[in-house]
Parts: sequence; C-alpha cells; structure tokens
Amino acid sequence: MPELATSSPSSAFPHLLSPLDLGPFTVKNRLVMGSMHVGLEDHAKDAPKLAAHLAERARGGVGLIVTGGCSPNLSGRLTPHGAQIRPGHMDAHLLVTRDVHEADGRIVLQLLHAGRYAFHPLAVSPSGGRSPITPFRSRPLTRIGVRRTIDAFARAARAGVEAGYDGVEVMGSEGYLLNQFLAPATNRRRDRYGRTAEDRRAVPLAVAGAVREAIGPRGLLTYRISLQDLVKNGQDWDEILALARELEARGVDVLSTGIGWHEARVPTIATSVPPGAFVDVTRHLREQVSVPVVASNRLHDAHIAESVLADGSADLISMARQLLADPQLPRKLEAGRENQIVSCISCNQACLDKVFVGERASCLVNPRAAHETELRLLPVPVQRRRKVAVVGGGPAGLEAAISAAERGHTVTLFEALDEVGGQFLFAARIPGKESYGEALRSWRTRLVAAGVGVHLSTRADAEMLAGFDDVIVATGVRPRVLDLPGFAPPADPAAASGPGPRVLSYAQLLSMPRERALAEVGERVAIIGAGGIGVDVAEFLTAPLPSFTEDLPAWRERWGVVDPAERRGGLAVRERTGQAPTALLERSAVPTEVHVLQRRTGKIGKDLGRTTGWVHRAELRHAGIIEHRGVAYRAIDAAGLHVTEPGTDPGAAPTETVVAADTVVVCAGQESERGLVDELALLEDGPRVHVIGGADVAAELDAERAIRQAVETAAAL
Repeated sequence: MPELATSSPSSAFPHLLSPLDLGPFTVKNRLVMGSMHVGLEDHAKDAPKLAAHLAERARGGVGLIVTGGCSPNLSGRLTPHGAQIRPGHMDAHLLVTRDVHEADGRIVLQLLHAGRYAFHPLAVSPSGGRSPITPFRSRPLTRIGVRRTIDAFARAARAGVEAGYDGVEVMGSEGYLLNQFLAPATNRRRDRYGRTAEDRRAVPLAVAGAVREAIGPRGLLTYRISLQDLVKNGQDWDEILALARELEARGVDVLSTGIGWHEARVPTIATSVPPGAFVDVTRHLREQVSVPVVASNRLHDAHIAESVLADGSADLISMARQLLADPQLPRKLEAGRENQIVSCISCNQACLDKVFVGERASCLVNPRAAHETELRLLPVPVQRRRKVAVVGGGPAGLEAAISAAERGHTVTLFEALDEVGGQFLFAARIPGKESYGEALRSWRTRLVAAGVGVHLSTRADAEMLAGFDDVIVATGVRPRVLDLPGFAPPADPAAASGPGPRVLSYAQLLSMPRERALAEVGERVAIIGAGGIGVDVAEFLTAPLPSFTEDLPAWRERWGVVDPAERRGGLAVRERTGQAPTALLERSAVPTEVHVLQRRTGKIGKDLGRTTGWVHRAELRHAGIIEHRGVAYRAIDAAGLHVTEPGTDPGAAPTETVVAADTVVVCAGQESERGLVDELALLEDGPRVHVIGGADVAAELDAERAIRQAVETAAAL
C-alpha cells in the first residue's frame, strides 16, 4: 500500500493556501466552491439540509462559497418551482448564511436569470425563440421588461446582503440571459440593447451597476463572465475584453470565468476533457484586467490548481464537483494529506445528471454530499465497536471498509486479486476515463489512513470469516455467459483460438494492457452489447494513443476549440463531408472495422448519462463505428458472428447477417458473485451478513448505488 504524504503544506501549495484581499474582505485561501445547484435551493423546507451541506464545506476550510443560482424574478426561474429571491421571504437564506458564518466561512449569493433556458412557459430572452435544450419558446423582452429585469436584480441583491450573504455573484455565463444579450447568436434586437456590440453589453453592464449600488461597498460583487461561448456567432475576444474592463468600471470586485453554453456541442467538464483545458484563455483575461480572476473547469487536482496560480494564469481556483466529493479538501492540503483527498472523477452521474431531471444531487464517490443530515457517519463508543470483515476490494468494498473503520470499528478487507479496485480497474483503462485511476489511488491511501487491515490475493471463505461480528459481502460481478452456439471464451485470454473469431469477455479484454490488446484483436472486432461497458470497449479499441484527454492540442482540434480571438465563440468552422472521419485511425494502430451490436432498436448509448452520453456517442461517430440495432444473436463459427437484423424497409422480413470479425468481445451484462453468501448462511451463530454492490444487484454496474449502499451499511453498524 502507498505511504502517507509527509510533505509540508506551505511548500507544496503556497499559492493555493495563501490569503487574498478581495476588497470588502480577505479570503483565507484561493479555493472557491463554485456555484452548483444541488436541488435543495428551490424550497424553504430544504433550507436546513442546504445549510448543513454548505456549512460542512465551510468547516472544511474553503475560502469562498457561491450558492446555486437563484432567479431575481419569476420569469428567470430555471424551472416552474425553481429558486427565486423574494424580498420579505428570506428566512431560509438567513439559516444558510448563519450556519456558514458560524463555520468560519464566507458565502455569496448567485443571481441567475435563465432567459431562454427556462423550463417553463414564462421564459423570456433578448429576441425570443427556443433554445435546443428546452421545449418552451421564449418571448422577447420589451424595453420596459428589460428595465424591470434590471430592477429585479438590484432588489434581489439587496435582499441577499440583508439576509447575511457576504456579496453577490451575477451569472453572466453558460448561455443564461445576460450571456444571451451579449452574443449575436441570440441577440438580434434593433434597439439600443442589440444593434452593436456596445449595445449588446448594455444590459449586463446595467445589471452589474445596479447590483453594485444595491449591495453597497461592503458587499463583494463577482461577475461570472463567459470567455468562450463555444457556439456559432458567440462573442469574440475584443467584445469579451471590453465587457470585462467595463465591468471593472462598474465596481465588480472579481471576475469568475465560465466556459461554454449548455447547448454547446463541446464538452467542458466531462471526465474526457483534459485538466486545465481552458487555462490559456483565463490567463489572457487576467493579463488585461486589474481585479482578481477565478479559473474554472476541470481543475480538480490540487497540484494543477497550484501551478495555475503559480504561473499567474489566475488568482483563485473554482472547484464545485471536487468539493462535493471531498468537503475537507482545503484542510487536507493544509495538513499535508493531499493524497487522501477523495477524487472527483467528473462522471456527473450523481450530481449534474440528477439535477437535470429534477432530483437532488449527490456524488458518486461521496454519497453524503447534499445528504449530510440523513447519512451520518458518527463515531461509535468503544463498547459498541465491532470486528468487521469486508470481502471484495471494488468501489463498494473499499468505501464500506473505510467508512466503517473511520467510525471506529476494527476492519479487515479481503481481496482475491493482487490489487484492489474491482471494476474501476477496467474503467481507468478506458481513454477519457483516466481520472478513475485517481479515485483508486485515493482509496488505497485512505485504507492505510483509516487503519484497515488489507489481505490481497486472498479468497475468503466462511471458515475464515467465522470469527467476525459482521461480514460485508462486496464480491462484485462476473461477465454473463451467453447461451449461444460457438460461444466459449477461453479461460486464458492469451490462449490460442480455434477456427473463427477469437471470443473474449470484456473483463478479459480490459485486463490486458491497451497496447497489447490493440495488437491482438485484429483488424475487425464485433462487440456484443451496447450498454455502458460496450461503449467503453468501443472507445478502448478506437481512441488514439495517447488519448485526447492526455493530448490537449489534439483534443482541441478534435472538438474544434480555438482562441476566441481567432473566431467568434472560440469555435472552429467544420465542413460536413458526409464521410466517416479517419483522424483516429491515422493517429494509432487500432482496428479498422469495429461493429457494435445491441438487441434494442434504440440508438446506441441511449441510456448513458444525460450530460455525458452525447460525448460518448459523438466519439463513436467520429471513430466510424458500425452500428447494428435490433439484432438477434444466432451463433459464432468460422465465418464470424451470425445475427438476424431488421429489414431495411418498413414491414420487411428480418435478414440473416454474418459479421466477419477477428475478435468478438462480449459485453452482454453481468451476474452477481454470491457464492460466499450461501456459504455464510450455513454457519451456526455466524456473523451478521450484509450484501452490497454488484453482489447484491448486478444490473448496469451502478457504482453510485454500490457506493451509497456501502456507506449506508457502514453507518448502520
């Protein structure tokens, strides 16, 4: 197991942990918890939960907290019942600010008007119309409506500071109303609010000035400014820079950077985005303004954040999802325990994906996030401490072991393999998911810190576990065996195959080093199953070496990201040729023909994450994947994989097809490994048995559910 860090925090993170004068007050470090809606902002009854959530981050030592966005008026709400600041009804906010201040924190209220992103029929925007991400058509604001909106921002800001907030952040990024006024794409007005670039700046500047006057000199005013809209006909750099300078003149204390509109077809925060991908444009801004600048987007790693501050690219670092994952991050940095930080893997599965369907957010690697009052890990009295065995070192087993040990129980972890990690070992090998490796390193170090006894290469049996008080079975899953003629994956993936395609399970393929796997699968591969694992395998076989996540110039070229000084919106213009792209094949020795097959007739990857699925589907299209939908599998023989596919014309009879392949990779689901549960049931007066993760339910390999089960089980011991 790795040794614990002993580095001095002052030498490791001197910039990140240093205080900074922001004008109205000084923050104790350069870490900002960026705005992130968690689903507790919309109803006053949830205020105690929201207060506990934010106060825990304040106790963890973050320098400044920004709330989730609250609308200044009814039309600006994100949803029909979304958060709105209503002067005279601020008791819930008083509770939040009190708890954060009692935890020695600083907090500012973000004011966000959704504009045409509003998910309700009262939506308004500069010029009317519907955005690609909502079903409602917005109506254009009248000039009176514009003035009323500016006044609403001022009233809401005043109510915020009266409720105890240390200041206000005006949301002018991500494609919301103020950003819509700035971009020619969404502002086609012919009056004083839209004819020229100067006119388009009028409303954001008026809002900033009105908010400044409303909160007075003692309140902090930050403005979230879009540096790259990443949409056609977005802002150009001269316009962005002019806005920034005029915001300074209107009294803005801090410029917080935003990247990309929600409708942009460029990923900005997914795990496949290279860390620090947008630091360059932040540096360009900081060089031209005198107020502090906050860098954001894929800056979860503290070492990268420190380097961004050290080279002068920014003055502060915004971390939103990373502080969901680990609210104690600043304290751990101060104590020199940075390798015990719970790493955000930018999966979005439990946070953004939840919020966008109206559910409360949490965090895949920290299920207590936004559930602090309900899921509590309290220390146990000495007389109640139990001897606990955890069998299985995947994500569920690791989290169960650490959580139980941190409560005070004596915990031993048994893992059959020679390393812990389970399915995350496979995930970390997928191009674009390199961050999963950081989570594994964090778990390994935290095992040591929590005092968990670890036995690797040990297959625990009932006799070995008889002396424990509790056994947590987290033995995970095994690939499902297909009832298909000719299907016979070799026990050893290196074994010679007979006539016909080589057949591998996804576990066998992903257990091999990637370079070796690419060399051995041949030129033609068929993948049975197009769920999350099937898509991962397709990317494993087709992504370049190195992956785009580790090659920033190539990633920018792949997604058409350019300097906004070169082209409006910072987005390159691409011609549509109608041909499958071949850039990936030119950059690496990968199979030249990859088929992905599924039984369902829907699109490949349909059930992937709401905020990241489109990225994976785009990568598959870019790689020229050949899709087969609605198939029935028949057999595997010397000719290849035999399937039946729907007819090409409506009502046509299915057709028999042979997919010629050198290798068939089976990603057709999993089955729970539950043999140990049956063994333990035979013991007389044996330990209490708890079954979690894939051993409990194998469907979809749901890491979020598995880790939540692990923490809930540990909390109940």
